[in-house]
Amino acid sequence: MPLLLALCVIVGILIGTFYANHFSGNRLNIINSGSNRLNNLLHVIDDQYVDSVNMNDLVEKAIPQILAELDPHSVYISAKDVQTATDDLKGSFSGVGIEFVIRKDTIHIQNVIEGGPAESAGLLAGDKIVSVDDKPFVGKEVTNEEAMRRLKGPRGTKVKIGVLRYHQKDVKYYTVTRDDITTSSISATYMLDKNTGYIKIKNFGENTWGEVLSSLARLEAEGFENLVIDLRDNSGGYMTSAIQIADEFLPRDCRIVYTEGRKQPRQEFKSTGKGSYQHIPLVVLINEGSASASEIFAGAIQDNDRGTVIGRRSFGKGLVQQQMDFADGGLIRLTIARYYTPSGRCIQKPYADGKDKDYEEELLLRYQHGEYFSQDSIKHTGPAYHTRIGRTVYGGGGITPDIFVPEDTTNITSYYKEAAISGLILQYAFEYTDENRDKMKSMKSMSALLSYLRRQNLVEHFATYAEKNGLQRRNLMIQKSHSLLDKYINSRIIYNMLDEQAWMEYLNVDDPTILKALQVFKEGKAFPSK
Repeated sequence: MPLLLALCVIVGILIGTFYANHFSGNRLNIINSGSNRLNNLLHVIDDQYVDSVNMNDLVEKAIPQILAELDPHSVYISAKDVQTATDDLKGSFSGVGIEFVIRKDTIHIQNVIEGGPAESAGLLAGDKIVSVDDKPFVGKEVTNEEAMRRLKGPRGTKVKIGVLRYHQKDVKYYTVTRDDITTSSISATYMLDKNTGYIKIKNFGENTWGEVLSSLARLEAEGFENLVIDLRDNSGGYMTSAIQIADEFLPRDCRIVYTEGRKQPRQEFKSTGKGSYQHIPLVVLINEGSASASEIFAGAIQDNDRGTVIGRRSFGKGLVQQQMDFADGGLIRLTIARYYTPSGRCIQKPYADGKDKDYEEELLLRYQHGEYFSQDSIKHTGPAYHTRIGRTVYGGGGITPDIFVPEDTTNITSYYKEAAISGLILQYAFEYTDENRDKMKSMKSMSALLSYLRRQNLVEHFATYAEKNGLQRRNLMIQKSHSLLDKYINSRIIYNMLDEQAWMEYLNVDDPTILKALQVFKEGKAFPSK
């Protein structure tokens, strides 16, 4: 009996201590002793915090903060943002088929996709959307995110759109049946001259390889003998797409890229030798906006001495993310490895732990250090490597081009900077397009539209418009920046009236990087090994 009584006392003390701690709010011992301290902390907050807490919101806010401590590219995407984040790379989405801009708290239809649901229903470029499903949609609530939420939807569903048409006072209503809308990774495919084909790739999505093959077939029908692939401002996408496209240009058994991580064994990707364009002279264009998959492609071409890379140093993203889905529809993209170009260089630029400020502002620092204007200002942080034939290349901060083309700042003035940064040029171009759409709609080619625009004295009209909207007129600066202002205004009107291809054709006419590429072909220097 004494032994039994003693055991009962001990058990009672243990039970009492547990419940005392549990109900007194002192559960830090549980947090500190558990293997999952974060999970235990959330339980304590849920159980003991002084006010009620929305635990889902708390977790939603905590996950990005945790990932931010790892590296600049591990990210969390909430369920409501997943579709927006993945549509461009998937190459299609279900919606109404319009491109729009938001001006003065109102959606303006900039372009109606040919053959899409909106065109079939009767919507026109220039229409202003004022209601969706009989509910007003103007004012402060009009954002890109909210517009996407209301206009996108499952295929076959209907949406009623109210629009105001130019010079008409009454709202017109159109019922649009949503359908699959195809998006392209290719902005432009055309001949720069009688021998040189040009392809502008704006991202690497699921369908990019097939789209590039289609573009190459079109150029082949036009008899191209040289090729420019423009990856400027291409922020990347799927590594697989970059590998597939590189394979089209490389001979058999060339290394394209390899990946390796702490938990990821080395994996090499080599060319199959089945590509149809292994011998065509090739130039790849890059700049500080070219990242990730763009750098994989450019690095494979450069390290194998397969073509000439022209432009400015690329962004410097050499980390590989793996997508992991949550049950609620959200996902994380977690960095699991680094990728290395064929010579063995990792082009990831330096970063402190997590998303540090210096990393985010590194492109601005390049500008301030003069790197955009002088090749001598490029600062390599990684060791030297060598291409197949022994040319020196560097890792640790992007792909440095074989031929550097500085940014042209000759005619830039503070007036031009203010006009561009403030958005006044974009606003003027859109309003001009809206007011003159009927006059310009018969001009179906870039050259015809440009011929018309050059007779309109647009820079002078813009200066008057800008002054009315708060930008002081500076005649000497306007005169110095006249060519830049004219080009920017014309380019936006061409984009508004035609399409991306016409826009790119216009911008490329006297582009220094394009002119340098044409010179390389003329001199027979597209193959560095020659």
